[in-house]
Amino acid sequence: MIGLFPVQLALALGLLLAAGAAAAEPASLAGFLRQAEGIDDWLMSTRRTLHAYPELLFEEHNTSATIRRTLDELGIPYKFPVARTGLVATLGSGQPVVALRADMDALPILEEGDAPFASTKPGVMHACGHDAHMAMLLGAARLLKGMEAQLKGTVRLLFQPAEEGGAGGDLMVKEGALEGVKAAFGMHVWPTLPSGTVASRAGTIMAGATQFQATMRGRGGHAAMPHLTSDPVVAAAAGVGALQALVARETSPFDSAVVSVTRLQASDAFNVIPDQVKLGGTVRANSDEGMSRLRRRVEEALAGVAAAHGCTVEVDWMQDKLPYYPPTQNDPHAYKFAMDVASRLVPSPAQVAEAEASMAGEDFSFIGRAVPSAFIFLGIRNETLGSVHGLHTPRFTLDEGVLKLGAALHTALASEYLEQWHVRHGSGSNGAGDGAVAREEL
Repeated sequence: MIGLFPVQLALALGLLLAAGAAAAEPASLAGFLRQAEGIDDWLMSTRRTLHAYPELLFEEHNTSATIRRTLDELGIPYKFPVARTGLVATLGSGQPVVALRADMDALPILEEGDAPFASTKPGVMHACGHDAHMAMLLGAARLLKGMEAQLKGTVRLLFQPAEEGGAGGDLMVKEGALEGVKAAFGMHVWPTLPSGTVASRAGTIMAGATQFQATMRGRGGHAAMPHLTSDPVVAAAAGVGALQALVARETSPFDSAVVSVTRLQASDAFNVIPDQVKLGGTVRANSDEGMSRLRRRVEEALAGVAAAHGCTVEVDWMQDKLPYYPPTQNDPHAYKFAMDVASRLVPSPAQVAEAEASMAGEDFSFIGRAVPSAFIFLGIRNETLGSVHGLHTPRFTLDEGVLKLGAALHTALASEYLEQWHVRHGSGSNGAGDGAVAREEL
């Protein structure tokens, strides 16, 4: 089935975690958080610079240049371009290789509010926190650079373009950004969780998503003489209702799916019944099988409604504009490892929580299908600071106080993964201590 990791990789990661836990009592990782607190002003300044100059998918030229300048200042080498406008930076050397990922693109949204670092590009805004993701990963780069001599392997930093519809994660995988990588981790700021909360879950954490546009064709005419037409407006309206039954009456209540019609385009005139109407939206499901069923039923339902109204319909799944994003699925061993690291990093056990799965789509899913991975939500909800607005809204803001936590968590995940890998494999020959297991992983 699509989406399963190679068995030997998942088993190897599980063995790694079990052996690491047995070898020694968990050490405190609070030092990483203290180090990140020392660069808090730099993190906020970096995030605000990125926020002020947002760029849409595959247009992140200035964004990429800003990241490259920062890496140059830190003395960190990188490969550019990757996935058109992205880049991959490297710290340390040898095996194993662990990857950390941040997305780069903004959204076509007009920002509201009067922040002094608000978007300088009308109609373009970092409304999904990608500016924070980049700042946190750059913060981790700075911290990891300071301990590079102690890294027991390689950390690969993925600055990925085009998450918002361009499947930049898929392109990064296809261009070899994960070649040789044993595990990968990513995170997303989350406005429904209290600031400083680290949350994730094993298995599906975010849904698969795709979009569609349907063209309902009939026979137009004068609005005063509807009997002489085959009205595509009425057919489209009936189609919207029919699509809702695909979830309400055909999807198990123990499963999850969403069909949302978000666009309707008909005549510009009040007294004209048009020849055609366009309707479109998104379809979301928690599995490839669920998505396949919904896509088939969307086409069948709209075709039936069209025929009943004397119309025809064509459904375009628009894969050239927005490829299908599969469900984001956390490897259970990678999830357990990440939550263990988080629990040893944060000051309070209450800051680590089981995440509620989201029906939003995320192209970290492509990375998760390539290597054992965990995707993490980082809470930013702070009513005192006004960080309460949802993602993809014009008033979205974030509590910048979590930037240091994100940078520290990235750092801890990478360094601790390398450390535990060597606990399992021994310190000789940079990871070749257990030949049988090493061959199994290869």
